[in-house]
Amino acid sequence: MNRIVDNPKYLAAREIVTALRAAGHQAYFAGGCVRDLLVGVGPKDFDVATSATPDIVMGMFPKTYSVGAHFGVVLVCTPSDAGEIATEVATFRHDGAYSDGRRPDAVKFSVDPREDVLRRDFTINGMLLDPSIYEDRRDAAAATLDYVGGRDDLATKILRAIGDPALRFAEDKLRMLRGVRFAARLDLEIEPRTMAAMQAAAAEIAQVSSERIRDELTLMLTEGHARRAFELLDATGLLRQVLPEVTKMHGVEQPPQFHPEGDVWIHTMLLLEKLPPGASPTLAWGALLHDIGKPATFRPPDPRKPGDRIRFDGHVEVGVRIAEAILNRLRFSNEDATQIVALVKNHMRFGDIREMRESTLKRFLRLPKFDEHLALHWMDASSAHGDLRLYDFARARYEAAPVEEIQPHLLVTGKDLIAAGYRPGPEFKAMLEAAEDAQLEGHAATTEQGLAIVRQRFGKPSA
Repeated sequence: MNRIVDNPKYLAAREIVTALRAAGHQAYFAGGCVRDLLVGVGPKDFDVATSATPDIVMGMFPKTYSVGAHFGVVLVCTPSDAGEIATEVATFRHDGAYSDGRRPDAVKFSVDPREDVLRRDFTINGMLLDPSIYEDRRDAAAATLDYVGGRDDLATKILRAIGDPALRFAEDKLRMLRGVRFAARLDLEIEPRTMAAMQAAAAEIAQVSSERIRDELTLMLTEGHARRAFELLDATGLLRQVLPEVTKMHGVEQPPQFHPEGDVWIHTMLLLEKLPPGASPTLAWGALLHDIGKPATFRPPDPRKPGDRIRFDGHVEVGVRIAEAILNRLRFSNEDATQIVALVKNHMRFGDIREMRESTLKRFLRLPKFDEHLALHWMDASSAHGDLRLYDFARARYEAAPVEEIQPHLLVTGKDLIAAGYRPGPEFKAMLEAAEDAQLEGHAATTEQGLAIVRQRFGKPSA
């Protein structure tokens, strides 16, 4: 507990609660921070719920921002040794209708904390905590106001919507994805009525913006419980709505000599199981999508050819196109999309790594974020045949190769070709690559030696 109460964010929120109470208002910690304190996890943020209206909150503290005063939400900024801390302070409220499936059309402020709790999403997120009691008793449970049974649900590892689950999801469709993420992260079972409501409303997730869907899926992939999250997405029917391409992996058989673990879905789930908490989003999405082209390219063994096996000819190229479509649909940044597609595009190249020419190998090793390519190959091989010899070879070469060896200063540039009498044209790129190949393979150490290679392969410049 001592480490938590020394957290600058905790101290900032505690100061706000103390000031609001001194002014005669109710104030508590609320939401996810209470849940995390109860399970012994240090919260990332501390939110405050209060009976004070937004105008009162903004008048009490020197620096505030109205980020949703219509909904009763104000950011209170507090200076600290760790830098300025922004704490979300929300007024108790009762919500009106949610006609857009995301936010209430109108809210009515309240002085009743119970009324505020009843409009929240899940029981585990619907608890309030009195920080003064928490500090006095050193017991989060004793300091908790629980009107919805959240403590019991946490103890029995149940995810349950507050009130009528169908109504909760009708109000805010994103709650379905958040529910899956909470269940996966906290190892909870989704309560049957809540699960049935998710399954019934799954198609309505299309009303949520692509960016919000992307962000929730990315959190599922990077919080350390990706396999469980995607199995729950599949069970709720949400996966079919947000990533129909991934559901097609089910039942797609693979050659047992290379994939004794089972079909493409099982293989992919095994990869997701190996993603550690805090994995980079690009590596995580690369793991999910690396075999996304296999369902469309599945070819069973030809019975007329003894010894023929299942094949996925062209699955990398098809997978690249499918991955690009998914990433575009979910509005990924160009930078992230480029890296994820590169992971899909290059994941099969490790199979040829021992036979690569030195120049080809060095170009491979200098791919941006090659450590992610290595990590993906380790997960891929570990989730299939388990043979890590190619991984060990690639890792050893990568770690032993200095940057100047795999990406040296070029001996021959376009200017050098022009100075040597060559005219810019379609062959320039091939000429430069030939000179660089010679340099990478140790056959050229000077500009003149590189130009000699060019003259040998492409002839002398025309007069």
